[in-house]
Amino acid sequence: MAVSFSNLGSDAGLKKLDEYLLTRSYITGYQASKDDITIHAAISKAPSSEYVNVCRWYKHIDALLRISGVSDEGTGVTVEGFASAIEEPVATPPATDSKAAVDDDDDDDVDLFGEETEEEKKAAEERAAAVKASGKKKESGKSSVLLDVKPWDDETDMKKLEEAVRSVQMEGLTWGASKLVPVGFGIKKLQIMMTIVDDLVSVDELIEDQLTVEPANEYIQSCDIAAFNKI
Repeated sequence: MAVSFSNLGSDAGLKKLDEYLLTRSYITGYQASKDDITIHAAISKAPSSEYVNVCRWYKHIDALLRISGVSDEGTGVTVEGFASAIEEPVATPPATDSKAAVDDDDDDDVDLFGEETEEEKKAAEERAAAVKASGKKKESGKSSVLLDVKPWDDETDMKKLEEAVRSVQMEGLTWGASKLVPVGFGIKKLQIMMTIVDDLVSVDELIEDQLTVEPANEYIQSCDIAAFNKI
């Protein structure tokens, strides 16, 4: 694995992971992989809400593991919804293999696009019944967005600028971690994370109707989307 983290049971380790996930949805690549399972397993319990990005990622990976019916200890198996961290060639079985060997291969290789077996249908029905019994409503899709918020000049009060940004509250919007980034000539911009429910929040409308109009535009000169990732 190209990326590694240590001391994930400590505040320092979680803070490092939180900063890493500021602009990422997964540990490596653009979809969940064995790397996510490995890091998930290294965290002994659900992280504090203080670590916004780690909490978002942890809940997402936890949900994928529950859907797949595999614990995060099962890093040596193929898990539905997770990409392999390393692609491995598929060996062709010898022509002299016995029927028992063929049966074993059938058990190990799952055709995700083939017809459902009776066992798979039964498992799907049981999951659907469990969700219905729990009374939980299926959540809409969510996205993680990184905004670049720029002040008018180097005399703009950046603390009040951030307060103006966070004062925007609406259903489906959660503000996350932030930091100031130098852009030159003594001017700094605010980079801030937010998590949105796609069906409830339009980022373009948020910028045009909330962040670049009065009273927020007293401090905010412009606002751009730096990164946008589906969760």
